Amino acid sequence: MLSRIVNTIEETAIAVLLGLMTAITFANVVARYVFNSNLLWALELTTYLFAWLVIFGASYGVKISAHLGVDAVVNTFTRPVQKMLALLATLACLAFTVIFLIGAWEYWSKFAFQLAFLEVEDVHFPLWMQSMFGLIEDGEPVYDRIPRYIPYFILPFGLALLLFRFLQAGWDIWRGKRNLLIASHEAEEMVEEAAAAAKREG
Repeated sequence: MLSRIVNTIEETAIAVLLGLMTAITFANVVARYVFNSNLLWALELTTYLFAWLVIFGASYGVKISAHLGVDAVVNTFTRPVQKMLALLATLACLAFTVIFLIGAWEYWSKFAFQLAFLEVEDVHFPLWMQSMFGLIEDGEPVYDRIPRYIPYFILPFGLALLLFRFLQAGWDIWRGKRNLLIASHEAEEMVEEAAAAAKREG
């Protein structure tokens, strides 16, 4: 159940972020070359969307074994040893993710609780969105532009997703449902298939 919810969050977020980035970039190109104008906020917003996309993609990549790695040494060992090495690699990834998650939470929480007044440079915070989140005081919006704690929220949230994916991958390796964390030879096969297709077309 939890895995399905996380899958839905990741897949929906990746699709929406890609769509928004494409639409905003296209709109800015049209504004610049057709109307000789510029969407001042487009670059900053696209940068934040791209950061969200990368972090969502990192956790989703663990789920589908899309991350590349080198398994030349691992493949020289027997299956039980390969499993042990894969579990050790998973533990190292978990330790790495926990350290970064703690750092991400400490960094984000400053903007959320101590520096909540800090805003991004260019992206306007619409009145209707502020009304939805109760950010109206004395009939006036609290912010002119989006507060930094909103785009920076992807740091603790994305690393929490990554931690969940590494736990899930480790459990799958322990149960024998998965051999490695990385794409391994699947990536080589994909490259070979692409090369063969290119040769046929050429």
